[in-house]
Amino acid sequence: MATLQTMAFSSPVSHCCKKPQFLPGTISGVVCHSSRSAFTGQALSIPISRQNPNRLNNCRTFTLTIQMVKPSIQFIPGKDEQTIPDVKLTKSRDGTNGMAIFKFDQPSVFDSSGEVGDITGFFMIDDEGTLQSVDVSAKFVNGRPAGIEAKYVMRTPRDWDRFMRFMERYANVNGLQFIKS
Repeated sequence: MATLQTMAFSSPVSHCCKKPQFLPGTISGVVCHSSRSAFTGQALSIPISRQNPNRLNNCRTFTLTIQMVKPSIQFIPGKDEQTIPDVKLTKSRDGTNGMAIFKFDQPSVFDSSGEVGDITGFFMIDDEGTLQSVDVSAKFVNGRPAGIEAKYVMRTPRDWDRFMRFMERYANVNGLQFIKS
């Protein structure tokens, strides 16, 4: 499973929901969860004192957050899409650009879009960050939503490599395999 392990400094005032628990080698820790994000992690409070010995009483505390994320696709930020898409890839002959076309049949976003919010784009999230596109179209059958097609364009070999790293992680988590045609 791919995990994101970054260090982010935030305010000592934490919005975490659980009581502090002591972790080996640390002063104190708090397990944090967010209801609107795929990120979870542990916040560690570490006192940092100044070098001046006259100011040892002035000690600041920073919160160190280690975040972990599993690769996911979202149409509404913070709401993972549960439906696994069919993905078709195209690449130019010279390898400089390409396109990925994602087709979702009966995506779960239609079940909750009225409650959570509007579809704002296509977001592929993994431990390296977020890939996004606004080229998203819905398919309707008899006036009811039946599917979504999203396109992600890769304009450079670097974009292509980054996309393939995301797809490898997403495929491993969701049991997908690549079939060359």
